[in-house]
Amino acid sequence: MIPSIILKTEEAFFLILSYFLFTKTGVAIYWYFVFFLAPDLSMLGYLAGPAVGAFFYNLGHHKALAIALYLAGIYFALPILQATGLIMLGHSSFDRILGYGLKYPDSFQNTHLGRIGKEK
Repeated sequence: MIPSIILKTEEAFFLILSYFLFTKTGVAIYWYFVFFLAPDLSMLGYLAGPAVGAFFYNLGHHKALAIALYLAGIYFALPILQATGLIMLGHSSFDRILGYGLKYPDSFQNTHLGRIGKEK
């Protein structure tokens, strides 16, 4: 399916870009891998229900927020803020390569990229 390949290629580019830019922050590269899965902590919001969970998951996986953090880190000369934004960007891109999109408030399985998981 061509659209899927195009989207996954684009996301792979953003993943590689996030890693490349991370190497320019001055933060030790191992931190990229240590915290790569940290945005998934936003799934804890699902303990409060699907709508709250979707809100926090989407916040933790929002690329515009990731880029804003990175740019704020540049503006304020805070490498840790740059690194945080780049990890978020890389993680979000990786998730989208795997087919995990932003969530709708009715169910974790309903994403902007389609339904995920096993059907009941």
